[in-house]
Amino acid sequence: MYTAYAALATMAILPIYFGAFASLKKWKNPKEKKAIKGQINDPDEDEDTTPETVSSGGTILMPILGSLGLYGLHLAFNYLEKAYVNFALVSYVALMGALATTQVGVNTLSPVLKVLGIKLERWHLNLAKKTGDFYSARFTIVHLTVLVVSIMLTAYYVATKNWIASNVLAFSLALASIQALHLDSFRSGMILLGGFVLFDLYWAYGSNLLESISDNFDLPFQVVFPKLFFGLPAGRALQFATLDLGDIVIPGLFVALCLRFDQHRAGTKNPELGRSTAFRKPYFTGCISGYILGLGVYFYLFHTMEVSQPALLFLAPACVLSVLMTGSVRAESPYVFSYISEEGLRIAKARMEALEQWKQSSERAHAAAAARQRYQQQAAAAAAARARQPIREESPAPSSAASSPSVADQPVFTSSGEDQETNLS
Repeated sequence: MYTAYAALATMAILPIYFGAFASLKKWKNPKEKKAIKGQINDPDEDEDTTPETVSSGGTILMPILGSLGLYGLHLAFNYLEKAYVNFALVSYVALMGALATTQVGVNTLSPVLKVLGIKLERWHLNLAKKTGDFYSARFTIVHLTVLVVSIMLTAYYVATKNWIASNVLAFSLALASIQALHLDSFRSGMILLGGFVLFDLYWAYGSNLLESISDNFDLPFQVVFPKLFFGLPAGRALQFATLDLGDIVIPGLFVALCLRFDQHRAGTKNPELGRSTAFRKPYFTGCISGYILGLGVYFYLFHTMEVSQPALLFLAPACVLSVLMTGSVRAESPYVFSYISEEGLRIAKARMEALEQWKQSSERAHAAAAARQRYQQQAAAAAAARARQPIREESPAPSSAASSPSVADQPVFTSSGEDQETNLS
């Protein structure tokens, strides 16, 4: 039984450890680009992929979306054909598992080949639209070989549900998730851990929905190991000790954040850090030690009390307290709580710019609406003023005959005295 617990602890710690280091990006020095010992400076090396950064708002939504997903699966199993639902889930998880296994295999073999001095030919794949490239990839024969092996392993798991193949897929999914998802701050990490503790408590004690769903399908969402591996009586089925994948990935994201914080501390003091991992890691060491301690307490209580309890109930406080204690001892607590990753700052800046643009557009819209309203009011007032004015009747224009006097009306002028001529008949 203790062998099973040790195996589960190993399968939980390894993806967290290697996933945390895989999440590190090259520390860039904007002024100098000198090579240092232990730094990889290969002109053909792959560029760092852009991770998916999770902020505090996203960490609040993750447990909620997880609960909605569980309820959706419950409805699907109740109202749809279970065979179709299982086929869709297995197909999706198999695809993700194959891709994750390929990524882990390539990340494992590539450094080994570089150490051995083996250089492989690289092929470039560029898919482009008229507006420009939208997908670009570089790969070698290692990528193709590992991809084929991953597909074969996934097909073997789907066909047999072998527990070893399931562990390989679960290990790969955990490592790839820790590498791809980045928390932007310790605040986000603490919210994430606290949210999933409440998530586990509710679905473990407040509802039997999770148990009913897990009975309907078998997916590599946990690492397993036989409780009794040797000396099992013939014909007796194996009984497994299990650890859910969420108990690895959720604390693993927090542990990886601690390692990136250690890199940030070292990079601000040594701008030439590059890809070197030769820096002090007090927060990473403390957090992963706390995780191991919490996992040991969980296994001990599970073994002695024989009662299933959420592992995050022990893992989350252990990880958070280890960081708080390390920051307090090193007198860096304000620095810890004010830390925001470069990706987080970029996202926050983009959000502020979008909010500012929205405010400006809203102000312009309000100003235009106010101008239209003033114009309508002025037009209405002018119309009302015209309506109140009296209407004046205009007299008809005099005719030309009336305006000029007649001959009879004209005065007759006569001459008097010698000027008057008499007519004698």
